Amino acid sequence: MHRILVSNDDGVYASGLQAAAKAVQGLGEVIVAAPSGQKSGVGRSVSVFEPLRYAQVNFNGFQAYAVTGTPVDSVIIGIFAIMKGDLPDLVVSGINVGENISTDTVTTSGTIGAALEAASYGIPSIAASIQVVDQGDKFDMHHGAKHDFEVATTVLRRVAGKVLEHGLPEGVDVLNLNIPADATEDTEIVVTRLARKIFRTTVQERFDPRGRPYYWIDGDLIRSDEKDTDVQTVYQDKKISLTPLTLDSTARIDFKEVDRLF
Repeated sequence: MHRILVSNDDGVYASGLQAAAKAVQGLGEVIVAAPSGQKSGVGRSVSVFEPLRYAQVNFNGFQAYAVTGTPVDSVIIGIFAIMKGDLPDLVVSGINVGENISTDTVTTSGTIGAALEAASYGIPSIAASIQVVDQGDKFDMHHGAKHDFEVATTVLRRVAGKVLEHGLPEGVDVLNLNIPADATEDTEIVVTRLARKIFRTTVQERFDPRGRPYYWIDGDLIRSDEKDTDVQTVYQDKKISLTPLTLDSTARIDFKEVDRLF
């Protein structure tokens, strides 16, 4: 029987995590290990200066654990403490509330960070996210049923089943799945590449009651990009984006071009 580890960055009580576990239910033995609280935006950070703990939680019949750390910590604890080093056949991270598209989010998303960590051990991994209309929704606690995961659950199950059956193509470590807000089960899945940016970054300066400045990092969304990018596919074409990612970030160039610099 296949073994599937499910994690996220929105926290162990997030409704998207329950949706992800439901999506792969029946495809194998499902084990859930996720952060005990909201950990969005921490990327692939790992706790090296404090000890970690985990505790079993009530999770609608699934074997589930809350980990006092980051999404990457949760994957590490899940594999090497809870599963005793017996590598799962698949890791699913999500379903995240908020799209994770472009290099901006791929390098900062805890959802994708968890999937990349699993992939570093040779485990096929999927990061799944749904688009939100209100960007503020990305950072809520997500304990309630505000968001509809029905389509995402169906699509994720389809993708996960194919990965378990066929594996990932050579050179692919993670599939980054993003479902538009108004997608249906019949919405086309398009294989995409990462857009360069999704945010026009700005910084807001404000002042506390003592007149000292503090800052909010802010930025408008870029909603249109080149053809075949994840941004264009989700925002403009309203289609499901499936982006193959690799752990190897080495630039695909003739190394002699860099040699000349030195």
